[in-house]
Amino acid sequence: MTDKFKSLLLQKHLHCNKCPSNESVIELFEDVLSLLFPDYSGVRFSTLKQIDQRVDSMTTRLEEILNDHPELYTSFSESATNRFIESLEKIESALQMDIDAIYAGDPAAKSKEEVIRSYPGFYAITAYRIAHALHNLGIKVIPRIITQHAHHKTGIDIHPGAQIDHSFCIDHGTGVVIGETCVIGHNVKIYQGVTLGALSVKKVDADKKRHPTIEPYVILYANSTILGGDTIIGEHSIIGGNSWITKSVEPHSTIHYVVGNNQVKKLKK
Repeated sequence: MTDKFKSLLLQKHLHCNKCPSNESVIELFEDVLSLLFPDYSGVRFSTLKQIDQRVDSMTTRLEEILNDHPELYTSFSESATNRFIESLEKIESALQMDIDAIYAGDPAAKSKEEVIRSYPGFYAITAYRIAHALHNLGIKVIPRIITQHAHHKTGIDIHPGAQIDHSFCIDHGTGVVIGETCVIGHNVKIYQGVTLGALSVKKVDADKKRHPTIEPYVILYANSTILGGDTIIGEHSIIGGNSWITKSVEPHSTIHYVVGNNQVKKLKK
């Protein structure tokens, strides 16, 4: 290694912004998850005092991260951590409806405890809902660390900026991608390999709505791709596997592509 290269590395280290370690952020996420769902972690609290102690510990950890790294918060406020803790009741309620949707939507699921303990869709959705709450408080980087941790573990990539309503079901899940400006209504079901992406990846479009809107009670089957910020999939529609969609679909539609005799046909009813 040359002295010139070592000097370059030194300059990078000297001018690098302080940032919490990924491990500390993931520990915070895991603490929240185990508090909300003891079935996942095996942690059991037997008194309200123990609950209070865990909440105090999480609050202190988040406060320390934000105080030590003020650049991670767009407009730092001492109430940010309290507002996050207050949001946990709403997060838990939404996740309970997600669990119900996953359990009801998968005949292979034998219990809701099985969903909590072993389903990648539940883990990824939980990471998203916790990260989304932090994102809405103006906290930067930390939400992405949480969702990318879940992405690494599950193969499901959900941007914390997406807006996803309750009773959301991801079945199997590997390869699912949900973009930053995506809007998903309640009671939507998504299978593996689904991409809700953008038509343009130009940096100039960063502040625009680039990803589709999925209205309530839509089913997106495996490997379907839906692109564009103006694209709306109307409520109660079914999008078949391997579909490629860049235009809006009316409510109560069924769209699928049949491959045969070297032709691709679009069927709608």
